Amino acid sequence: MANKEKTIWFCSNCGNEYSKWMGRCPACGEWNTMVEQKVVTGPRKSSRTDSVPGSGNTPKKLSEIDSRSENRISLNNSEVDRILGGGIVEGSLVLIGGEPGIGKSTLSLQIPLGCPFLRTLYVTGEESARQVKMRADRLGGDASSCEIYSETLIETIVAQAKEIAPDLMVVDSVQTMYSQNVESTPGSVTQIKEVASILLRFAKETGIPVILIGHITKEGYIAGPKVLEHIVDVVLQFEGDNRGAYRILRSIKNRFGSTSELAVFEMTGKGLREVSNPSELLIPMHEAGLSGTAIAAMLDGTRPFLFEVQALVSSAVYGTAQRSATGFDVRRLNMLLAVLERRAGFKLAQKDVFLNMAGGLKVSDPACDLAVIAAVLSSNFDFSIQPDYCFAGEVGLSGEIRPVAQVDRRISEAARLGFKKIFISSFASVDLKHEGIEIIKVADVPALVRSLFK
Repeated sequence: MANKEKTIWFCSNCGNEYSKWMGRCPACGEWNTMVEQKVVTGPRKSSRTDSVPGSGNTPKKLSEIDSRSENRISLNNSEVDRILGGGIVEGSLVLIGGEPGIGKSTLSLQIPLGCPFLRTLYVTGEESARQVKMRADRLGGDASSCEIYSETLIETIVAQAKEIAPDLMVVDSVQTMYSQNVESTPGSVTQIKEVASILLRFAKETGIPVILIGHITKEGYIAGPKVLEHIVDVVLQFEGDNRGAYRILRSIKNRFGSTSELAVFEMTGKGLREVSNPSELLIPMHEAGLSGTAIAAMLDGTRPFLFEVQALVSSAVYGTAQRSATGFDVRRLNMLLAVLERRAGFKLAQKDVFLNMAGGLKVSDPACDLAVIAAVLSSNFDFSIQPDYCFAGEVGLSGEIRPVAQVDRRISEAARLGFKKIFISSFASVDLKHEGIEIIKVADVPALVRSLFK
């Protein structure tokens, strides 16, 4: 049968295929996600991967399966090993996503340079081998066991990897790879699905772990179909402002560990440096006595750390007051300002309010509400808060201060860093006797004001 070319539509969110364009995907319900794609129908081209025999596995009883933990390989990077659950699992497929310039390629090259005991095949589809060599010279490390392969045809890459039999393979990036089995351009929905499926089959058959680098869209999602995240075993995503120094590597999905983990790095001239204690870098870096600052005890995943919240309140120059937030949801800021005006009587409707999370962090923990309220009031009154005070509490619409999860860990972290007082909800069930720190319980925003600005 002769090959024929036809036009189909893919949903870039879920990967479902349709014969015509629709504004809303019937499968996932997302709007404006349809992508046009020309495909060729007919006999499928044969490839070397099609001739791979089956593994020969037979069905087993569940009681006969060994339930011991998977074999893991240490990457000689404590932060990456911890976020993976103790090292990378043999035969796993790990996807690292992030914005351009955030540090994906830097981290993926630092791993083999820091692991001379692992024979690594580094496949580059975006840069030449010379460019990778220049970056490796800048990063330093031992490059004796790292082999560079500049190629984009996935069948050739898999054949070469089977011949070399490395301990680890890195592919940069999945959007530049293509398969000869699919008649479409690299980076299309069909190509990404096919490339990911071939790499997953290769990893499971050989037991060689594969690290995939992926780009993200302007909305902050991994570029390509949503099915890409379903295919891989682990999804890690870089966060942070690429103009700042700090990067957060967050676990989005992990079949072999917890998704409540994150790793913090600092971008330096010699690559990404592990930050084992981010609290010491995110607390105030200015002289004491300045108004508009407060320390929040945040818990991201299972890791507590303290950072500075900065606020600036000034009279509105124009008719409409401005509300701006960096690293914090501006809608939640508007809600907190409305609570201050309605429940506590502070008139902020005619004042500009600017909020900033120090260190370029993006904060979603509701426990930061109390620190935001304290910083805004401090700037409004031009009254500084003691630098050894910190805050951990969620603010409700009626002005009450609600308890937050794992408050004991936040208190212990604050005490370890030398803070003298921590303000929490009066409804939190916690022992008031903690060595080295005084716990102040407040029920609502007026109670907080009386405790801070008396």
